[in-house]
Amino acid sequence: MSVLGLALGGGGARGLAHIGVLKVLDKEKIKINSITGCSMGAIIGGIYAFFGNAKQVEDFILKAIDNPDFAKLNIETLNSSNAIVDKNYFDKFFEYIETRLAAIKSLDRTSYFDEDFTNKLFSIIPDVLIEDLKITFSAITTDLISGDEINFTKGNLREVVKASSAIPGIFPPVKIDKYLLVDGGASESVPVSKVKEIGADKVIAVDVTRQLKLTETPRNIIDVLYRTEDITSYHLTIERLKEADLIIRPQIKDLTWVDFDSAKDIITAGEIATEKKIPDIKKSILKNSFIQKTKKLITFYSSK
Repeated sequence: MSVLGLALGGGGARGLAHIGVLKVLDKEKIKINSITGCSMGAIIGGIYAFFGNAKQVEDFILKAIDNPDFAKLNIETLNSSNAIVDKNYFDKFFEYIETRLAAIKSLDRTSYFDEDFTNKLFSIIPDVLIEDLKITFSAITTDLISGDEINFTKGNLREVVKASSAIPGIFPPVKIDKYLLVDGGASESVPVSKVKEIGADKVIAVDVTRQLKLTETPRNIIDVLYRTEDITSYHLTIERLKEADLIIRPQIKDLTWVDFDSAKDIITAGEIATEKKIPDIKKSILKNSFIQKTKKLITFYSSK
């Protein structure tokens, strides 16, 4: 049988679609041997590797969203009704800062939220070693010092997930060993190749990134920088996805990274997209199994 791996991309609330993907794979009894996650994909993938059950992950995440500490993030203020849907998170973040006259305060800090609050927020993540999880797992982070992409295959799950999810400017960088780490999305969008590095020979990639749409002509230097960041991220994702055997794209194009109030709808979108891919997934697994058996037979008889 194929050694099946999952590459789970980032995307904030959009990444909750990963739960729906996992629920359907569980229902179909399709075994996942390894998972590599980035940002929200690291959170969902790490918790799934801990529980080994998608329903438990869903209950865990929905409870976390209802947690008072999560409410203190005031995420909903980043998604006002008069906001442009496709603004990236930097754009929304600075609008959020400006409405509270906190821009000056943020200039002498590396993040809006401090370490104490961030540690409390991520304290719900299991305090266990990655190497002790039920499923082989790794998480992508980005080292601010060297600019290197770091794929953690061992270490403390809570700390590694916190690093992979450290959105620049919002959460503080995380110090692990010699690295100063931020969100893996800064260097990797959908970590397909990294799943293969930890043992998968077939990779399903779950893509929850925004589609690149036509936009208005940039009005100033900030608009140019934001648009450039969107274009870079989009094309990086396209390149990474070329390495996947199968791609699941939940239909959440009208939702933003802050739409946690639509959590159940996003999870359902993940389920619907995966249900449509089940025949292809099973066909791919069986095809690979047949090829492996044929190679073994050829090897056996050629050695006679």
